[in-house]
Amino acid sequence: MLNKPFTILGKEIPKGERTVLDLEVAKLHTRTTLKVPVIIERSLNPGPVVLLLAGVHGDETNGVGILREIIDQKINKPLNGTIICIPVFNIFGYLIQTREFPDGRDLNRMFPGSLNGSLASQFAYQFTKEIAPHVDYVIDFHTGGGERDNIPQIRINNDDEKGLELAKVFNPPIIVFSNNIAKSLRESIDKLGKTVLLFEGGKSKELNASVINEGVNGAKNVLIYLGLIEGEITVKEPSVYIKKAKWLRALHSGMFKISVKNGARVKKKEVLGVIEDPFGEFKKKIYAPFDCHIFCTNKTPIVNKGDALFHVSVE
Repeated sequence: MLNKPFTILGKEIPKGERTVLDLEVAKLHTRTTLKVPVIIERSLNPGPVVLLLAGVHGDETNGVGILREIIDQKINKPLNGTIICIPVFNIFGYLIQTREFPDGRDLNRMFPGSLNGSLASQFAYQFTKEIAPHVDYVIDFHTGGGERDNIPQIRINNDDEKGLELAKVFNPPIIVFSNNIAKSLRESIDKLGKTVLLFEGGKSKELNASVINEGVNGAKNVLIYLGLIEGEITVKEPSVYIKKAKWLRALHSGMFKISVKNGARVKKKEVLGVIEDPFGEFKKKIYAPFDCHIFCTNKTPIVNKGDALFHVSVE
């Protein structure tokens, strides 16, 4: 409660003030200290603490773009409660535009971390110990990895009633029911009894205006709903629910051309794309095996047999 001292990273956060703290990652071999800015906006009034987080994977820049717009539009200035923004969580990866930490590990598979583990594990431990206990809700912004392009979506656990309530308020095009991944930030937050929404939108190494707009509007809806800011919740149209999904994989290697729009609902036997050889000798069509929604496509121009091409609903 905000009538008690609110202390984070060893510093008491005054009511009604903006505070920027640094979560120290490590020192480079050049003795330069890398720090992650943590932007805290605390209102004068009591209310929940919401964490908006991006850049767990350093090359997922759409999430960083979403947080940047939220801060620029002053959406993170609450009338009640506290909003914490961490626009670039994996500062190492962001600097060189890579998914991993310098030790080669995926930070999102290292939670809750350990005090004396790998560099990524130690950083995860700092977050779990110093920040996670102080928040009530988390929205974690991600994109598809590599050339995998995700339609804006919220992912929640099957049995997460509070998460589903907030996902509906966020109002993304797609709501995907998926279990927590072991040692992910999402699993760690969930085990602490907090509510977490995982946003996926676009692909790595891009700033997609449409995806960023979806993320900003969705986060704003949630903040309004939780009573932190004023405004009207904007609902475009009901979200599509995906309770079970599978990847359609390449049956051949070759040049990959997509024929359908990402996010589309397709009918059984509809042509989704083609795989061609570079010598003009074969062209293999990819058909929808059943009626389904496509919510992720592989944008790479060259694929190998077995590569994931389309992530689709199983109805």
